[in-house]
Amino acid sequence: METVNPPTGGPGLLTDRYELTMLASFIADGSAGRKAVFEAFARRLPEGRRYGIAAGLGRLVELVEGFRFDASEIAWLRREGVVDAATADYLATFRFRGTIEAIPEGDLYFPGTPVLTVSGTLGECIVLETLVLSVLNHDSAIASTAARMVTAAGGRPEDGGRAVIEMGSRRTHEEAAVATARAAYLAGFASTSNLAAGYRHGIPTVGTAAHAFTLAHDSELAAFANQVEAHGTGTTLLVDTYDIPTGIRNAVTAAAAHGATGPGAIRIDSGDLAEEAAKARALLDDLGATSTRITVTSDLDEYVITALQDAPIDGYGAGTRVATGSGHPTAGMVYKLVAIEQEDGTMRPVAKKARDKASVGGRKRVYRSTRDGILAAEVHVVAGPPPDGFAPAQVTVVDHGTVVHRPALVETRQACASALASLPAEARSVTDGVAWLTPVVLTPATQGA
Repeated sequence: METVNPPTGGPGLLTDRYELTMLASFIADGSAGRKAVFEAFARRLPEGRRYGIAAGLGRLVELVEGFRFDASEIAWLRREGVVDAATADYLATFRFRGTIEAIPEGDLYFPGTPVLTVSGTLGECIVLETLVLSVLNHDSAIASTAARMVTAAGGRPEDGGRAVIEMGSRRTHEEAAVATARAAYLAGFASTSNLAAGYRHGIPTVGTAAHAFTLAHDSELAAFANQVEAHGTGTTLLVDTYDIPTGIRNAVTAAAAHGATGPGAIRIDSGDLAEEAAKARALLDDLGATSTRITVTSDLDEYVITALQDAPIDGYGAGTRVATGSGHPTAGMVYKLVAIEQEDGTMRPVAKKARDKASVGGRKRVYRSTRDGILAAEVHVVAGPPPDGFAPAQVTVVDHGTVVHRPALVETRQACASALASLPAEARSVTDGVAWLTPVVLTPATQGA
């Protein structure tokens, strides 16, 4: 029965019940301590996508570090019949002491790429499944979408492109909104409207006024005058509450009262954005506001942004479509057992054989090669050394329970830019296509061993 203001619980409860019922069975038969290896990967990319951006690792590491169960949580699990006494004792002292290797956050992934590899005991690996997938699936979907929008905008502002602002907070869960802003910034968005994301992650925040601000005043001019008085002439004025040309004239008048030729920017949130932007630019120039920028919003995605490239637009605000993955709200990753310890201490490869969901068993090492700065190939080696000219693509993130890789968001943002730059222009295109790379799995059999 739901209670008023229920306790939220810690990271340990951010999991599905069957993870703990499986754990209870493993404890009962004595197999919870067997060594195991799990891999998180996407069997395929969303239809038409050519690459994916691995995101969420920074958030996931912190959650794994704090993944434990306090006395009240364990008591609740017992009352609900989720775990027995032996499992409750196991959870009381639980700490993840295994090893996690991963594709660095901001880097690329393709169909089958082991984005995350978790090694440890069967018990400690199994309970991480839901958490791993919920973080990686959400954040990677957002980052992959955001990267396409940034590409459509001509790249990041520092590289000559037009700024894209993340404005999706109202279209998703309040905590998902913060994760969305983080993933979008990692992929190249310039800023966010979400203050929690700015506070927690150091992302630049922007925002001025909504239509309600204008409607709350006796006139549009009074609203703009108020805003300029409060925030200066560099502010952005929303000019489409009533009539766009009149709104632009009022914006220029409000700025002129403070000695400026025009406001810092105007925002248009309705109509044919290309047509309205062209008219707005002409009118602003006629009024002498040649330095006033034009920002557009209104259900923008990578396709709309691409269509607007010839319009005199200086920046874009993306909300619903970035927060929902532009039609692909999940990366479709799965978390699969690929190797399990046998009684003699050796690791036995295991793999699912179901139709359309078959995989290759064995822990895979990921290697990539480049040619003239362009990513050329990816191989997954089950045993033995990589082919000549290939370098490791994964890094160790957690080493026997200790976090050893925790780059700042600004670093992963730059890593993402570098990763995208390693793709040829056709692979970065937002038009539909197939994955740029199809990784090759090298097993002892395929290597002639």
